Amino acid sequence: MASVNKIHLLGHVGRDPEIRYLPSGQAIANITIATSTKRKDKASGEYVEETQWHRVTFFDRLAEIAGEFVKKGSPLYVGGRLTYRKYTDKDGVEKQSTDIIATEMQLLGSKDRQEPQAPRPSHDAAKARQAPKPGGASGFDDFEDSPPF
Repeated sequence: MASVNKIHLLGHVGRDPEIRYLPSGQAIANITIATSTKRKDKASGEYVEETQWHRVTFFDRLAEIAGEFVKKGSPLYVGGRLTYRKYTDKDGVEKQSTDIIATEMQLLGSKDRQEPQAPRPSHDAAKARQAPKPGGASGFDDFEDSPPF
């Protein structure tokens, strides 16, 4: 049987990334992301906002990009997988942690902020995409733009 461990988050960054490097040179960045939901309280009838905090870890080049462009308060999309771990803190207390290992990230928000730009296709590639296909390869060339009723 196949299995899936995939998570998508869209929220606001709770703190600037903490970046560190392993002895091997691998970059690691950690952030927190807040997601909120609103629900109606049964007792009072008032709407209550609930915020959940998620720990996110980036590795390698994604960690370096996060360290350079992600800032506290900025809206962010993160895709990745969940990990669960147990550890003992410095006082000897056993604790559990749920983390998200990010495999993709999309910076959201205004364009006035300095954000990385996706590479633009070459002029020839853009021209090839715009060139009409001979013989109406889509099969929809004879359809009118408006519905028939």
